[in-house]
Amino acid sequence: MSKEQKVLFNQLSAYRTNVLMAVEGLSKEQAEIVPANFNNNIRWNLGHIYLDQFLWIEVLTKETSEATKYFNQWFGFGTSPKDFTSETPTFEALKSLLKEQPDVIKKQYQHRLKEEFAPTEMGMYTIEQVLMRTVFHEGMHLQAIMDIRKCLPKER
Repeated sequence: MSKEQKVLFNQLSAYRTNVLMAVEGLSKEQAEIVPANFNNNIRWNLGHIYLDQFLWIEVLTKETSEATKYFNQWFGFGTSPKDFTSETPTFEALKSLLKEQPDVIKKQYQHRLKEEFAPTEMGMYTIEQVLMRTVFHEGMHLQAIMDIRKCLPKER
């Protein structure tokens, strides 16, 4: 693996650790609250982050993923917690999936990072480029999580 690829995977892991640290100490009840002036809750943001990385890889490679099969209906663009069902992963399940995801992606795609595909509408044509885009996206949702957390009532 090249130095650049090591940096990319280190960043994926580090940023994911930041997301998981941002939800540390929250209860499942707090993760469900949609504060005034917000469209989503912390649970939705976690599921959306998880979906986004796999979804962009799928968009690029045209290879379907089990991860996106159901997650898109709960956490895809334009969805909200109103779309949750009894099958929607719990707050705890999402934290576990997010913790594992960087290693799963590394294992599945580390040897294909520079493989070229037809470009996406954003002009990305390698998995490496897609992953760099998802890091930016994850940071946006990390900020949303931190903003929501500021609005949550403190547990007693």
